[in-house]
Amino acid sequence: MQTQTEMQREVDEAVRTMCAGGIILYPTDTVWGLGCDATSSAAVERIYRLKRSGNKKSMLVLCASADMIVRYVNKAPGIAFEVMELATSPLTAILPGAAGLAENLIPDEGTLGVRIPDHEFCRRMLRALGRPIVSTSANISGEATPVGLQDVAREIIDGVDFVVNPRFEGKPTRKASSIIAFGEGGEVKIIRE
Repeated sequence: MQTQTEMQREVDEAVRTMCAGGIILYPTDTVWGLGCDATSSAAVERIYRLKRSGNKKSMLVLCASADMIVRYVNKAPGIAFEVMELATSPLTAILPGAAGLAENLIPDEGTLGVRIPDHEFCRRMLRALGRPIVSTSANISGEATPVGLQDVAREIIDGVDFVVNPRFEGKPTRKASSIIAFGEGGEVKIIRE
């Protein structure tokens, strides 16, 4: 069983890497993801290149709390926060009015996919960084989503600056989150169940 100190050391290294503009491979409450500081356009660009994708709709951000979300999404309807709070499994909310993040992360319509992870390692990183962290599946665009570190392609592992120790994986669902899009007026559209 890992100690809290070991986890904190690993969190500190991941955050140091992101603060320096690096990209990390890390466990979440769903699947393993590629991440970086969501305010760094250069780091976001590196993830697109590594995944061989320029699809701005393919990357979401993890936030520590609703308070963090509202700092970066200024048109989210209240219903979105109620639904996120009531969700019993990982839920990504597509929210309008994204601002203050890397320009190349925000699609033309100005929305942002956000998720508050139920994962101790992710929560600690978010608190330490103090900003959203990009989260996108750790695969080449178009290939299968790897559920565990053992499924991640060597090209991806070699392309990141830091790989989080798999012993901090926790108990992930091993499947992608549900996705619900919310309009400014409270419209709701289920994208993925």
